[in-house]
Amino acid sequence: MNNKNEELINLRIAKELNLDPGHVSRVVALLDEGNTIPFIARYRKEVSGGMTDGQLRLLAEKLTLNRNLESRRTDIRRLLGEQGVLTPELENAIQKALNVTDLEDLYRPFRPKKRTRASIARDKGLEPLARLILKGEKDPDGEAANYLNTEKDVMTSGDALHAARDIIAEMISEDPRLRRGLREIILKEGFIVSSGRGTGNGTYEMYYDYCEPCRKAQPHRILAMNRGEKEGHLSVKIRLEEEKALLLIRRQYIKGFFNERAKLHLEEAIKDSWKRLLFPALEREIRSLLTQKAEEQALKIFKENLRSLLMVPPVKGKRILAIDPGLRSGCKIACVDERGKLLETAVIFPTPPRNDKEKAAKVVLSLIEKHNLNAIAIGNGTGGRETEMFIAELLETYTQELAYTVVNEAGASVYSASRLGQAEFPELDVAERSAVSLARRLQDAMAELVKIDPRSIGVGEYQHDVNQKKMAEALDGVVESCVNEVGVDLNTASPALLEHVAGINRTVAANIFAYREANGPFRSRSDLLKVPKLGPATFKNVPAFCASLMLKIISIAVPFIRSPTKQPKN
Repeated sequence: MNNKNEELINLRIAKELNLDPGHVSRVVALLDEGNTIPFIARYRKEVSGGMTDGQLRLLAEKLTLNRNLESRRTDIRRLLGEQGVLTPELENAIQKALNVTDLEDLYRPFRPKKRTRASIARDKGLEPLARLILKGEKDPDGEAANYLNTEKDVMTSGDALHAARDIIAEMISEDPRLRRGLREIILKEGFIVSSGRGTGNGTYEMYYDYCEPCRKAQPHRILAMNRGEKEGHLSVKIRLEEEKALLLIRRQYIKGFFNERAKLHLEEAIKDSWKRLLFPALEREIRSLLTQKAEEQALKIFKENLRSLLMVPPVKGKRILAIDPGLRSGCKIACVDERGKLLETAVIFPTPPRNDKEKAAKVVLSLIEKHNLNAIAIGNGTGGRETEMFIAELLETYTQELAYTVVNEAGASVYSASRLGQAEFPELDVAERSAVSLARRLQDAMAELVKIDPRSIGVGEYQHDVNQKKMAEALDGVVESCVNEVGVDLNTASPALLEHVAGINRTVAANIFAYREANGPFRSRSDLLKVPKLGPATFKNVPAFCASLMLKIISIAVPFIRSPTKQPKN
């Protein structure tokens, strides 16, 4: 891409995001040099004009979109040039196109196609007849006789006129200006409607007979309808009063004084174009656009929820007894010290069906005394309420200072069954690993949650209905932002945490861990250069976010822990 295009892209981004063009250009240069967003946000403020992490990520997204747009613009210009159809007017329209949709509309008439009714009609030599109808100056019924050709199966005037109308229908459907106008009408005046299919499903009952204007469609309802359609419970359509679309097409194609017979043939071609070609294609486009907007809103919520979970203040200096609740299989207990090291595991049965609270109380109190524990973490899964009531009753009679809290266990089962969980605790079963994870979440939520795919943490109701690649990229960005905002201790951080430090990938994180295990703690910045595959670019970013190298550490307050003297509500 040439420098002129890059300058235009930078100016477009600056205008769209209301940023200084000079700052945008310099930030783009830093990104192209391999600098990470957290590094630029914190250590290149004078270059970025003080852009926040969020602004920089949005800038980077816009940069990718605009570069992709320019790349497609170049490809289309080249393809049309190779076909010999790139006129000055078309060149100007391509240059002015502001998005990929407009570009594709311009390229559509020239795109290589499979055989269509229109292409077959053209092969029969009937395009001149089609253009004669479009001009509306002569009676096409009389002219059609000039196009009869038995070798090409044009046996009658009716055959010729029918094929000519197929050509007109396709020409209308490929008109960029018309498509843009119809798209706007559907978005402004169209409706998205859904109806029940088959035996139905109670989950989607409100959508069995549902209708909402496209312009007001709520993101969560779009995603719900998409899911119901995918599962076979709903039929979802776009609806527009047909006459509104036909009126726009007529205004563009029926002008001046038309021969009455030509007008009738053109009317028939217009209706065919709308029903057979235009509306089905535009319906797909509008559904895709509504879904895209819904996904963008959903991703925004998911990112906010994930950030809230990751940034839960850690509880430092606590020795914790964690309980992974259960009913028939019992509650699994894990005891950990201040640094998250596993001390002991156990199983108790204080919940139905066994209700062995007396024995469970003895086990819990014994573990508390044995390991000098001073906090209890209870998972919020199945049996969590019953387990919480048991602990609350137990602590009412306990004389030492001790408190408990309920911990969100979303994703804990994913970690416990993962290769990482198995590698950390090969001797434990999955429920015991979950209990250890709950204890560590209380001690430092971020350090533990980074071990789990963000999509498995339960950050939103429709997280599995959005584009999974976009979601993974967005949530990984949130994790990277949070980790680098807080910083990590290079000499204690797990590989799972290290790989989210700006500039470090999974391989380098593993190499840092291996070097630390073999050589002891890092003592200076230069030690990092001894780590395999950690090059100069990574070295420039990494030390900035490692607390053990005497750089900025953000202090975080200890969260409130529920008082044991207060009974949980039923």
